[in-house]
Amino acid sequence: MEPAQPADRVPADRTPPDGQPPADVPAGGEPAATDPTPTPPPAAGAGKSERSPKDMAISLLVLLVPIALLLAFYRGFLGGDQATTVDPAPAIEQARSANVFPVSQPQGLGSDWKTVSARYQTVENGANLRLGYLTPEGRGVQLLQSSVPADRLLPAELTSQGQPQGPTELAGRTWQLYTARGNQQALVLLEPTRTVIVVGDARDNELRELAGSLR
Repeated sequence: MEPAQPADRVPADRTPPDGQPPADVPAGGEPAATDPTPTPPPAAGAGKSERSPKDMAISLLVLLVPIALLLAFYRGFLGGDQATTVDPAPAIEQARSANVFPVSQPQGLGSDWKTVSARYQTVENGANLRLGYLTPEGRGVQLLQSSVPADRLLPAELTSQGQPQGPTELAGRTWQLYTARGNQQALVLLEPTRTVIVVGDARDNELRELAGSLR
């Protein structure tokens, strides 16, 4: 006869009958893992920018201040708003040395007239001397002297729609006022060995000033 067993004793053999797995072992054969520390839920709004409009404005201001300082330096000390000028003398001398047509150049224009381009070149049926100017009002004007026949030169420079608008006297010479491309107008001087064209989007008084200065 076996001695009485304590009521709280756990049986040593936990194998259930009929080959069933122990009650504390899952069917897959591995003990179930338990994590005593639960994972906290993600904080509301995680990943979103917490920068305020004031912070963004300050950041933008920090970027803009150096740019403004660079622009001020470029304009104030490097002449960023001023047109790049050239010396027309070499192109004029080249045209005179070629002796294809008589060459004139402006005389007495103020310092606020800027020469921005100058080129002499031979072309089909003749040669051209082109001088580009920026007027005191900041508009562009081109002075062209050419030996190309006028019936070829004018349509090429003033478009086929360019039409004479009547004669005008400037410095003892008779010029013709022409329409040109876009909002441009032109003054044309026809001579036996050359054609002179003053054309641009400048006002009539500036075109006349340039044409009348030719000597």
